[in-house]
Amino acid sequence: QVQLVESGGGLVQAGGSLRLSCAASGTIFSINSMGWYRQAPGKQRELVARISSGGSTNYADSMKGRFTISRDNAKNTVYLDMNSLKPEDTAVYYCNALLIRVAGGYQYQYWGQGTQLTVSS
Repeated sequence: QVQLVESGGGLVQAGGSLRLSCAASGTIFSINSMGWYRQAPGKQRELVARISSGGSTNYADSMKGRFTISRDNAKNTVYLDMNSLKPEDTAVYYCNALLIRVAGGYQYQYWGQGTQLTVSS
């Protein structure tokens, strides 16, 4: 099996910073891309940022310049550094990975359980 375990969420004041981490574990041959999504109450889940195995990144427009995604391939871990946080960033943040479990196998998508970020004004 594969597990994605997020950590680092919590309560922060507007203007503050926080780092989220997500570690993938289990039977993993390779991870093609990892990313972060978020879902606020009453809203659809939306992309925050993604990073490929080679380090290419893409961000949602509202996060550009404030959030930075990075990964440690040796640790199968992805990070999200968030700065200048706003109350509208309040959401559950989910880790996502597109990975192959065995050589020659298919690519599958996995999700973490989510971690809550609350930004107070």
